[in-house]
Amino acid sequence: MTNFETLILLVVIFFLVLVYKGVEVVPQSQVHLVERFGRYTKTLAPGLNFIVPFLDIIAHRVSILERQLPEFKISVITKDNVEVGLESTVFYRIVDAPSSVYRIRHIDKAVYTASTSIVRSAAGKLELDELQSSRESMNQEIAVNLSAAAEIWGVEVTRTEITDIVVDERTKESQRQQLDAERERRAMIAKAEGERRSVELRADAELYEAEKQADAIKVKADAEAYEVRVKAEADAKQTTLLAQAIKEDGQPAIDFEILKRQVHALSAVATSNNTKTLIIPTDIAAVLGSLETILQSIRPEDKKRPPSMPVTKKP
Repeated sequence: MTNFETLILLVVIFFLVLVYKGVEVVPQSQVHLVERFGRYTKTLAPGLNFIVPFLDIIAHRVSILERQLPEFKISVITKDNVEVGLESTVFYRIVDAPSSVYRIRHIDKAVYTASTSIVRSAAGKLELDELQSSRESMNQEIAVNLSAAAEIWGVEVTRTEITDIVVDERTKESQRQQLDAERERRAMIAKAEGERRSVELRADAELYEAEKQADAIKVKADAEAYEVRVKAEADAKQTTLLAQAIKEDGQPAIDFEILKRQVHALSAVATSNNTKTLIIPTDIAAVLGSLETILQSIRPEDKKRPPSMPVTKKP
């Protein structure tokens, strides 16, 4: 091989090395930080990138995937002075790679330290019962406060989770006693409410019965008043007709009314339930005969009719 061919080969090799050093392919899940003479210059996004060979170097390869801190347990004191253990974890991702590299050495430890402090602060504002029932709101408060604290490191806190609340046996026993007392109180309240409701329903039933009885008495009184009024009107009309008959016919009308009342009295005695033996006077036929005579005298038009058969007296 001649010197010229050797030179050409060296030039080709040097060109290939320049291409290899000047082209950087960044994976989708990463960003690369470029330094020149030890100073940060730019961030390479995912894809095909070009750098200055031998001058620019890839100093850091930073993953931009969401990360999760290992689950950690911390001891906190609630607002009502109860010591409990909180098991928690934090999810975050890098949004500003240079800040996460050049402002802090161990980003995971920094997020962990900030998380424990903020979790203790958030839990100390709540009582034990509120801590167990307000886990979601506390997670949101921790995420907001931790995001503000970690923003300077180029970190975005996506969410935080309080996975468990651990209490000692003494606290558990106190909670059981409190729960039993609460259940007993609710049972007593429910029983009292039931008794009160029963008294109300019984009083309503008695009131309803009294109202219906009053309505029945009122209806009965109205019926009796109506009966008295109708009877009085009938008696008045009968008296008027009798007075008119007496005025027109005189003594026969009076005798007719007397005999009619006697007949009605005998009929009432005969139909009475207490009557077992009825003795009829022998002159009852005479009474009936006199009644017929009076009728004929009151109604002259009946005189033209043939006389009725005489009544035969019974011995």
